Amino acid sequence: MRIHLTSVFVDDQAKALRFYTEVLGFVKKYDVPVGETDRWLTVVSPENPGGTELLLEPSGHPAVKPYRDALAADGIPLAQFAVDDVRAEYERLSGLGVHFTQEPLDMGPVTTAVFDDTCGNLIQIATQPQQ
Repeated sequence: MRIHLTSVFVDDQAKALRFYTEVLGFVKKYDVPVGETDRWLTVVSPENPGGTELLLEPSGHPAVKPYRDALAADGIPLAQFAVDDVRAEYERLSGLGVHFTQEPLDMGPVTTAVFDDTCGNLIQIATQPQQ
């Protein structure tokens, strides 16, 4: 069994696609119209284009807003992405105007930072030491 797809809810799929590709560096994999306004819109890591896809899922369901609001109010990230160097990625993304809610923080064997994805979610980046 493998993880093939996971998702983040986004308020605006076009805005999310720009952020996740132009700022974070993912690449678009699928963009298929679904209904009148929504799309099946996924991105992947350019380092692993056949790997796990991230679905930029429309946030229209009524349960999404209270769920995301509660997570954000408590500072809980919706997702975590692995990076080679959290501090370098923090500097790169900060330089692109990304707002961080948590600067790089050493937490034992892992270093993390948390940013706002501009689409309604907090996202954590993490670096673990090489085993």
